[in-house]
Amino acid sequence: MDYFALISSVFYIMAGLIATIQLFTPNKSLPNWFFIAISLALLSHANWLYQHIFILNGQNLPILNVLSLVTFIISLLSTIASKRLNTGVLLPVVYGFTVINFIAVVYLPSHYITHLEAHPQFGAHIIFALLAYSILTIASLFALQLAYLDYRLKNRKLPLTQIKMPPLMTLEKSLFQFILIGFILLSCTLLTGLIFVDDMFAQGKAHKAILSMIAWVIYAVLLWGRFSKGWRGRFTVCITIIGSSLLTLAYFGSRFVREIILS
Repeated sequence: MDYFALISSVFYIMAGLIATIQLFTPNKSLPNWFFIAISLALLSHANWLYQHIFILNGQNLPILNVLSLVTFIISLLSTIASKRLNTGVLLPVVYGFTVINFIAVVYLPSHYITHLEAHPQFGAHIIFALLAYSILTIASLFALQLAYLDYRLKNRKLPLTQIKMPPLMTLEKSLFQFILIGFILLSCTLLTGLIFVDDMFAQGKAHKAILSMIAWVIYAVLLWGRFSKGWRGRFTVCITIIGSSLLTLAYFGSRFVREIILS
């Protein structure tokens, strides 16, 4: 029995339920019980990551462990963002996906041993990549929330009108702040990859670099359009989702097929 996975999942579910209930009480902020539950969930999750990634003979980084690390970063950053923004509508989705990942890890165990201590510069490349993907994934969730909020404002007779949502302009501003930070980190990812990863364009790995570069161009054009042409609305939402989808394919596409489907 993986106790830390179980404990973390239970508290993620509790925090998600509290956040869901809070959505229907517009005049109330998240209660202290929420922050206690999510703190325990994140602490248990961090302990699980330490035990399962840092092992005696190296670092165990199969796709599901990497995905669990990504969901931890996303959960942490989404929770922090909820203190400043009203992102409560995203929290149940983020926490729910984290629990699903834990279930997959328990029932689909795998191993992929690396030795980052021998190549610390490659470790920096991985850190930049994980942070870039996590922040740009949060940006894509913001984009979806922005699209939903815009749809609600244009169709006043929608259900769930009592759900507490952030102002449209505030959400849009935060979306591009996350995209800008993610773009900088993605730039660092590609730069460190070109400098430190010798086989970045080798057979079986070239698609990762190419898709990441295409995503970089998409985000660069999006930021240029935003700050020089004032792009906004559904068009920017679509571009954000496309960029995030390309990064997902680059980071996890081939490994998912190799480690999960074909294993």
